[in-house]
Order: sequence, then C-alpha cells, then structure tokens
Amino acid sequence: MIQLNFRSDRTPACSYFIIDVASLSPLIQLQFVSTTVLQQALDLVENILTSDDQLTAESKFLPGSTIGKHLRHARDHFILLIECVSGPTPHIFSYDTRIRNRPMENNLSEAREALKQVISRVKEVVPTVNLDLPLTLNAVTPFMQTFETTFGRELWFAGLHAVHHWSMVRVIAGELGIKLNDDFGFAPSTLIYKGSEALLGKAKI
Repeated sequence: MIQLNFRSDRTPACSYFIIDVASLSPLIQLQFVSTTVLQQALDLVENILTSDDQLTAESKFLPGSTIGKHLRHARDHFILLIECVSGPTPHIFSYDTRIRNRPMENNLSEAREALKQVISRVKEVVPTVNLDLPLTLNAVTPFMQTFETTFGRELWFAGLHAVHHWSMVRVIAGELGIKLNDDFGFAPSTLIYKGSEALLGKAKI
C-alpha cells in the first residue's frame, strides 16, 4: 500500500491527512498528479516569486522564454482539455488554439488566480469524466494531423507536459538566482528512480 501525506485546502498549512493513492481509481490518480503539478506552479507564484519582473525576465539560455510564458502555456493545455470534455459531443479539440500574452504571463496576482482556477476546474470536472472517453485531437506538426485519443491519455500528457515546462522554469529561475524545491521540474519517473520523498516520487515502479 502506498500512502501519501496530502495537505487539504480546507486545513492550515501544518495540517495533513493520509490518502492511500494506490487504492484510488486510475482516473483519480491522474487527477492527483495533475493537481500536484499545478500546485507546484501556484506555490511558485504565491510563495517564491516576489515581483512581476521575475515573470517577464527573458532567459539568456532559452531565447524568448519567460517564467510567465511557461506557466501560461502549460496551464492552457489543461484548460483546453477540460473545456473540451465539458462540452457536447463529439469531443474535438486542439492544443494549438491557445491565447498568448494573457495577463498571467506578466502579473503575479493574475497568475495566482489563473492557476487557482485551473486547479479548481480539474478537481471539479475530472471525476465526472470516463477515463476512456474518446477524443479527437487536431494538431499542427507543422502538417495538419488528426489523432484519436482518450481523456485519460490527454490528462496524463497535460501533467507531464507541465513538468517539462517547469524544468525550463527551473532554468530561468536559476538565472535569476531563485532557488526552487528539489522536485520542481522533475518527472515522476525521475523522482521515483532517485528515491525522492516528494509527493510524485512516492509510488514505486
């Protein structure tokens, strides 16, 4: 049995309860991963970054990249997926219909609210959707491609896609002299391999 200490949104920061993640359905396990990854970003803008300038500072090593852009980009994938399954059938969507230059890219307050919103939507919608719900994904590769997929697969992708962008956030934070938690920007498989005590490193392959 795998048990994790998980903080409740309704309790003080020092209060925790135990959940047996192994006993949860695969869908709720994916929801747990998604909300944990998104919570990392929320913690970043609530407790680590201290100025809007840190969101908009351009990386020297990743030209054109900013922390704000990576946060917005990853959040958009969750929103597009959630909006798709919340609408009528057939469920057809594209990750390429993102709106760039949102306020959350350059304003800490806006970033906090945007991330709180997506976490709330994931918690609200995911339990109501079938893991195997069929979806049609249109993608620019740069050639137009159409793929048949499922909600579970895309929720998994959204979480790991966010981790990928958190790793780039980690690079930019390092350039700015900002120290992040040891697990920020590392894939669950890497954390498990390293024997990390982080939430996403608890399960064993």
